[in-house]
Amino acid sequence: MATCYGPSMCLWPKPKTPSSFTNLSFPLFPLPSFPHRKPDTISFSSSSSASMDSALSNEVAQDLSPYLKIYKDGRVERLSGTDVVPTSLDPQTGVECKDAVISAETGLSARLYIPKTKITTNSTKLPLLIYYHGGGFCMGSPFCAYYHNYLTTLVAEANVVAVSVDYRKAPENPLPLGYDDSWAALGWVQSHIEGQGPEEWLNSYADFERVFFAGDSAGANIAHHMAVRLGHEGLVGVNLKGIILVHPYFWGSEPIEGETDVVENRARAAAIWRFAYPTTSGADDLLINPGKDPKLSKLGAKRVLVCVAEQDALRQRGWYYSDLLRKSEWGGSVEVVESKEEDHVFHLNNPVGDNAVALLKKIASFLNQDI
Repeated sequence: MATCYGPSMCLWPKPKTPSSFTNLSFPLFPLPSFPHRKPDTISFSSSSSASMDSALSNEVAQDLSPYLKIYKDGRVERLSGTDVVPTSLDPQTGVECKDAVISAETGLSARLYIPKTKITTNSTKLPLLIYYHGGGFCMGSPFCAYYHNYLTTLVAEANVVAVSVDYRKAPENPLPLGYDDSWAALGWVQSHIEGQGPEEWLNSYADFERVFFAGDSAGANIAHHMAVRLGHEGLVGVNLKGIILVHPYFWGSEPIEGETDVVENRARAAAIWRFAYPTTSGADDLLINPGKDPKLSKLGAKRVLVCVAEQDALRQRGWYYSDLLRKSEWGGSVEVVESKEEDHVFHLNNPVGDNAVALLKKIASFLNQDI
């Protein structure tokens, strides 16, 4: 199994002052309820200077528990979502997974899934789903139980091949690196279109005429931008049929119709974005506000499914995004599905709930609509 990149303890450029983060308080909307575990420990030498360094290193610049802590020496400690589920053939779903290193230089990797027991009886190639996980651009991975279990269930329900991308995470790898990694992953996937790529599963089982991008929260944001970039720049041999955006993380400096205008919430949403992307132009950066993107109509898929939750602070942004697409020159079809009495990423926090099961089936139906 490939190494799980993005360890729970890592270094990033030291903030100029601890106050750089004092206005940030998680969460504006619930982040995934990643399984918690005891944080990693770091060993220091026994010298007096090392002892002094050790004392300094334990000073916290910003405590974002239960998600992460940032120390004054520049370390980032992730408190959850760092577990690694071993690759295996799941006996309940018949789904098998394996890990792949896309770029040893950058640490970009992915987890691949196939519906193993169905493939053995059907030689027809299957739709290919490229998935980008959520977590505010700074948490989670394809290898943690939270996303591993969801992709396993989705692959079984939809009967697709899936590639779950482990893009580098903020703050030690600030945006736009996560977008760059996500595009690089698509280039790696593309290398398999003639059956000569490094991963036999993609060579043998993936149908590049039926490709989909999907993601939740920050991952939905990434999936959208990958579709726009594909439509603008092209990706030879990859036929993007549709994208699925679940509770997409979009924002803007001005409230939109139906959006709760709470000053604290708005400031917090902007702060989360700036935390992940310190050099951003702000809440109207086209990467967070699709209404400011002149290339929106270039979105390279003709079908879009937007999933929103009634109690989600980002609910109206999902509806607004669908309106933007309809009013643009894009020309495709967009559908919005709203889950009543549910909050952000509820389907991941309670995957066996009735609404979560209904959402899973809806997504599976969207993936198989053209079959």
